[in-house]
Amino acid sequence: MLKKTFLIACAGALCLTAATDPVVAVTGGKIKGRLQNPGAVFKGIPFAAPPMGDLRWKEPMPVKPWAGVKDAGDYGAPCAQVNSNWNQIASDKGQEDCLFLNVWTPEWPAKTPKAVMVWIHGGGNTGGSALGAGGIEPPFDGEKLARLGVVVVTINYRLGLFGFIGHPELTAESPNHASGAYGLLDQIAALKWVRDNIARFSGDPRNITVFGQSAGAQDISILVTSPLAKGLFQKAITESGTPMISDKRLQTPAQMEQLGVALAEVLQSPATGAVKYLRSLPASGILAATPDFRKRLNGLILDVGMDGYVTPEFSPAVYRAGREAPVPMIVGSNGREGGPAGAAAKRSPEQMIAALQQRIEASYGKYPDLLARALQSYGISGGENHVSTYPPYGPVETQFGTDLSFRCQAVALAGWHSGVAATYQYEFTGGTASHPPVHSAELKFVFGLLEDQESDAHLRKLSEDMMRYWTNFARTGDPNGPGLPVWPKHELNTRQYIELSNEGPVPKAELRRVPCGFYVEKLTRDIDARKQ
Repeated sequence: MLKKTFLIACAGALCLTAATDPVVAVTGGKIKGRLQNPGAVFKGIPFAAPPMGDLRWKEPMPVKPWAGVKDAGDYGAPCAQVNSNWNQIASDKGQEDCLFLNVWTPEWPAKTPKAVMVWIHGGGNTGGSALGAGGIEPPFDGEKLARLGVVVVTINYRLGLFGFIGHPELTAESPNHASGAYGLLDQIAALKWVRDNIARFSGDPRNITVFGQSAGAQDISILVTSPLAKGLFQKAITESGTPMISDKRLQTPAQMEQLGVALAEVLQSPATGAVKYLRSLPASGILAATPDFRKRLNGLILDVGMDGYVTPEFSPAVYRAGREAPVPMIVGSNGREGGPAGAAAKRSPEQMIAALQQRIEASYGKYPDLLARALQSYGISGGENHVSTYPPYGPVETQFGTDLSFRCQAVALAGWHSGVAATYQYEFTGGTASHPPVHSAELKFVFGLLEDQESDAHLRKLSEDMMRYWTNFARTGDPNGPGLPVWPKHELNTRQYIELSNEGPVPKAELRRVPCGFYVEKLTRDIDARKQ
């Protein structure tokens, strides 16, 4: 009898919990989230129609309305992607029906409007998802950031062969005469959904910050230059990503079309009606073609590029000319993001130096004066060099790779943008010998999910400080606040930044002044050459 009474009471409690789950009306219909005292979370919210069938390789279409109350208690599927090992969780769950976002609120019911932070994940624009937990990424759970008084949104967007290829037939059928930027268009559609719906979650649609890492940061830096994204966000944070990430160059519309031509050839599409044929194939068939597709690229890359619509101009040139959106920005990189991996990391010192010289010559060889400066700066030729002995930076080849692919690009972007709007630069060097400041290492600190580093009090404090800097910036456009070391603005005449180190945040100036100086000169010449 006692057992029966307990079961009845328990059932009543479950009913009460279900009855108090928050329900919100959004574009498309009603959704039911979950309470997370004192806030709430809503997961798997569709922000556009499934980009499948005839909608594959088209601009995201409006979400289709649904009847009743849609449960928003779990994440939607990640976007379809090839398994590159680090992203196995996302690839195993990946589907074409993937245009979902997730929302965390700091309080429920909502009382006052809050700043909004929209997270755009990385992964080379070919992998990853709003789930996170890929490689050294933490889960992209926004609860801890939300507890600092902001609304957090994480989004999916189409990837790889579904998100970043064009084709002449796609361009011809497009009302905008453009193809190849479907992933960016998804990001824009998600930002429009946030603008239209976030007030119902206590978010302020006039105070939106986009933040992202790696490819997500690259995409954000491009959106800052895009006329289609104008007014959709008021601030931006780019972590280890710029328009020229890893020294890549945005491909032209014609080159983006050639990616689709290569895919059609691999899948033996007919000479005419190739896109119709490709749309008839299952997503698994498209993904299976990836290895053969990559063999046909001939110097092209599967990544974000210029489509002539979302990205009508070469974004680095827009920044150099000061014509990007005047939104406050945080621009940063990590201390050790460009080192050799795998077998390359096990070479002899002589082999490492030979490989470094080869990389320097490949990067600077077309400018003899800059090449001479680079060979000297990295210790290959005689004279004063600028090889650092700072432990977080690692060996010289790692220093060169980090300078070339991430650090000096952040220096260039911060310098250019500081003439347009308030800009703050950082370098993240926190971590341990087993967790050095490699690419993606700062993510655990930004989301407050340190996992096996949680026991270190210094690292916990660093994470807390970073989360406060990030959320302060989202609220006001200035990361500074009570109890935090002053983070100076980056300006061309002082080049100040903050190092986010194990000892805490430390204001500094002129990050890698000499190597980044001749890198920015190289980038400037590259931009000038591209105009011709």
